[in-house]
Amino acid sequence: MKNSFVIAIDGASSTGKSTLAKGLANALSIAHVDSGAMYRGVTLYAQQQHWITETSFDTQALVANLDDIQLMFKGDRLLLNGKDVSDPIRSMSVSEAVSRVAAISEVRVFLVAQQRTIAAHQSVVMDGRDIGTVVFPNADLKIFLTADPKIRAQRRYEELAPLDATLTFEQILDNITQRDHLDSTRADSPLMQATDAIAIVASDYTIEELHAHVLALVKKLIH
Repeated sequence: MKNSFVIAIDGASSTGKSTLAKGLANALSIAHVDSGAMYRGVTLYAQQQHWITETSFDTQALVANLDDIQLMFKGDRLLLNGKDVSDPIRSMSVSEAVSRVAAISEVRVFLVAQQRTIAAHQSVVMDGRDIGTVVFPNADLKIFLTADPKIRAQRRYEELAPLDATLTFEQILDNITQRDHLDSTRADSPLMQATDAIAIVASDYTIEELHAHVLALVKKLIH
């Protein structure tokens, strides 16, 4: 096996990227980095500072204070300035704002630098939207996941409904549709499939089948 390698998993929200990446990381005993969680962490911080509200977004304040944001993974838990925010970053309020935060070039530069540092001296499986195209264009293996928006919305609804009884399937589907548009049309590092990525329709597999399929691809390439 190679001394160190990078597996990049890209795709739209709720396609199962993090579940797949986490499973691969566990099977291979390597680090897993959920880059989307990092963007959500920045978004949550901006909301806590009231730079993002329902009616306004002070991008200048966020950019000016990026160095005050410290993100660290402890296992699969995300720490924001030392506090575990793994649950708060999954709220609908963060989901509704994160694509706008991710479109800011300075935020992307800030987080891409951290993502590359994490993988500098260890093997990593990282999931996101621009991992194979921007963060690690020379990744050893690139996977691009797709799935029908309604299937993705149902999956996210089943995750979030027990936490918030006011949420509806229609709200989540609308959020996913809007995020797809924002993520794929932003000027900086839009969501797109790398030319050398392997495209997989995640909804054609069970979680176990998808994991086994990609793990076989990984083992073939890194041995």
